[in-house]
Amino acid sequence: MNPVDAIVNFFNPMAGNARVKARASTAAVMNYDAASRGRRTYGWKAPSTAADAAGYGGARIQLRQLARDMVRNRALAMRAREVIVGAVVGSGIMPSINAPGVSQKRKDQIAAVISQHLLSKDIDALGENTMAMLQEIVLAAVITDGEVLVRRRYRDIRYSPELVLPFQVELLEADYLNDSVTSWGHNMVFEGVEYGPTGAIEAYHLWADHPGATRRFRPMTSSRISARDIIHVRRTDRPGQTRGISWFAPVMMTLGEISDYQEAQILKQRMAALLAGVVTTEEDGTAPNLAAIEELAPGALVRLPAGNTVNWTNPPTVEGYGEFIGEAVGMVAVGMGITRESLSGNLKGVNYSSGRMGHMVQDRNVQRWQQNLMIEQFCCGIEAWVLQSWALLPNLPQVEFTLDWTAPRRPLIDPTKEIPAFIDAVDAGMTSMQRVQREQGLDPEVIRKERVQDIELDFAAKLPVRLPAAKPPQINVTQGD
Repeated sequence: MNPVDAIVNFFNPMAGNARVKARASTAAVMNYDAASRGRRTYGWKAPSTAADAAGYGGARIQLRQLARDMVRNRALAMRAREVIVGAVVGSGIMPSINAPGVSQKRKDQIAAVISQHLLSKDIDALGENTMAMLQEIVLAAVITDGEVLVRRRYRDIRYSPELVLPFQVELLEADYLNDSVTSWGHNMVFEGVEYGPTGAIEAYHLWADHPGATRRFRPMTSSRISARDIIHVRRTDRPGQTRGISWFAPVMMTLGEISDYQEAQILKQRMAALLAGVVTTEEDGTAPNLAAIEELAPGALVRLPAGNTVNWTNPPTVEGYGEFIGEAVGMVAVGMGITRESLSGNLKGVNYSSGRMGHMVQDRNVQRWQQNLMIEQFCCGIEAWVLQSWALLPNLPQVEFTLDWTAPRRPLIDPTKEIPAFIDAVDAGMTSMQRVQREQGLDPEVIRKERVQDIELDFAAKLPVRLPAAKPPQINVTQGD
């Protein structure tokens, strides 16, 4: 304690203790350069806001509207979204039946219903999209807007005989959330999302129509929809976060500056192409005949009238454009979690090793997005609705089953090296054949049935049976004494 602290502590021990703690805390903070306040950290913002509060006050809305505009008008933004959607969804994350102890006949009946309802346009309330197309739209909306709502629409199959299950799904943008509602009973409603006493989401308050629609046939009204009928797909970056933020938020400033830089460079290129001649004429009152110089041709010899000279302009040159754009594209790719090569489409200087190493990080991100976003949230949410609807229809096989979701395979960079590595891993017991097949976007049950069919058809056609090329496992047996 210094003398002042000692005096304060003598008359008011609590105030003296607070002064000592504050001074110790300040000394600890000052040991971290990034936590200090000075010229180097001027302009840094570090508010102590909660996860959802960081996007409150219109920030979340502004970000998603800017992201939509960038996807519409900036090639890099569109490319980044398409790369992620193509890698995560691809041709679709497909379901397969998991029903242990159930006969094959029952499995085929279940698979037929699933295929008819989920893999056709029957699943879409608009009747326009299949399951794979819905997955693509959902992920694209999550990337751009940060979140998307999937609403269950109940259907009476007496009036919709084409449906085998009594529900369809409707995709809604986050704009549908009615942020004018602040409470519902004892529950708090925050930006259209209703939270219960424990903090869990209990309902969503949704507009009947999109607030930004140009055509509307009814007045703006909202309704309370139970959380059981909503799948809220979003990426959670912080504990306690219930709302999503556009994935373009970390790179939005860079994308805008790249666009401005490109426009400036295009203008500079146009100026560089403006090679012109300036004719200087002595003032003698006569107008020179410049027809010859205005129609210059390669190899031409032009004679100007006496007293006229020509000075050519020196347009600016364009340098460093490729290097700057390459580094800027790399920054955007890092912020989006993809590789520079996939974003730019430039494979210059990329070989198998560098390409493989570059894709290792992106593949990890793709696996996370497939499992945590598309499968655990969207696909498993649809599966829960399928099982709930299934139990209401006694004409369907009432057996216990679940759905396994298989993501599309990752394109192999060098199949001649990677496929033998898969085979060796299976033979060594490091993984299973089913797991490898699923990692390649294939359904093990379908492959197993098709292999049996191949053998039967080859045998019926009197062709030699072709067996898999996998090596038999090596088993060492040690006999005891």
